[in-house]
Amino acid sequence: MKQIPRTENALILRTNFSDQSAWKKICEIIRAPVGDLHFLANVDFLDDMEYADISKGQLMTLIPKDYNHTFIIVADQIATSHPDHPLLVIDLYNPSGREFRAIPSQVQGIENNLSIANMDFEEFADSVDEDGVFRGFPEI
Repeated sequence: MKQIPRTENALILRTNFSDQSAWKKICEIIRAPVGDLHFLANVDFLDDMEYADISKGQLMTLIPKDYNHTFIIVADQIATSHPDHPLLVIDLYNPSGREFRAIPSQVQGIENNLSIANMDFEEFADSVDEDGVFRGFPEI
């Protein structure tokens, strides 16, 4: 299996190919502008059957040593089958590969803040709901 490619933007990796309509919906939500300022998620999508059903452990071995992002987002079986489409967000900076799940509408905030180191991975991971999914920070 080939290594994960270096990309200009953070990567959304598709590993489940069982539901094309769910994948399209996930991509549409991620691409949609967010908020009054219409912020966008700066992401690249990798839709390659070579990565079908790979495990997190396999994925971690495919990340190049000099990879230019600190996280990767995975559209796995849970993301495509669950009604909320919670994507798997994996910390590549920490060798343990800490993870959390996030709904697609939150990808923009996660990507924008992690990519410029405005926030730490832990701030998102520690703010998941009871079911382990990040749905946004509480309104103040």
